[in-house]
Amino acid sequence: MKVIVALILGFSAIISASLISDGLTDLRTGDRYVTVKGVAEREVSANLALWPIRFVATGASLSEAQEKARSSRNAIMAFLKLQAISDSAVELQRLDVTDTRANPYQDNNNEQKFIISQTLMVRSEDIEKIRQAAQGVSELVDSGVVLSSDYGPSGPTYLFNGLNEIKPDMIAEATASAREAASQFAEDAKTELGDLRRANQGVFQILARDQAPGISEQQHPVKTVRVVSTVEYYLR
Repeated sequence: MKVIVALILGFSAIISASLISDGLTDLRTGDRYVTVKGVAEREVSANLALWPIRFVATGASLSEAQEKARSSRNAIMAFLKLQAISDSAVELQRLDVTDTRANPYQDNNNEQKFIISQTLMVRSEDIEKIRQAAQGVSELVDSGVVLSSDYGPSGPTYLFNGLNEIKPDMIAEATASAREAASQFAEDAKTELGDLRRANQGVFQILARDQAPGISEQQHPVKTVRVVSTVEYYLR
């Protein structure tokens, strides 16, 4: 009986030692991995332009201010028509009327008593046409239109809405770049690259093509799309 018990205990010890050994091997293997980053970049062109043109007209009476506002609005529409921008691409937006006499902090001796401000929003997918029109906006100033940028950018905003179309290819490119870096690391470390341990797609960024202080991405029609993926691989 004692012999049987001893054999059972010995066999159990052998199994336990084997399991512990396997566990330590898995632990050591799990600890051996490399973290790499893969970068993918694409130069893209904006496919939508939003151009808010805000003007201001003033007058000693409401009717005078209205007449000046009407004249400015007609001048802007005529300018856009000369730039081959159709009326359907222009939407009348925010309209503000201010009576300066209602402002207790305003100097009542000022002849200016009414201020009318209005925004015309130009929306177009013809980026080049909008860009050229914006470069000639000084013609409006020369014709007597008073422009304002109190409620937004002073020029067009260029947007890129095709991100979903290029995402799959860019993710594949970033992943391939990461694997290449991991393979090089494994080769330098005299080891072999194993299976994928973990992957983080990363965040897509839309940046100005020419990055410098003070340059806004939305003010430029040509942009750079970038994604940085973080990938971990086991090392054998």
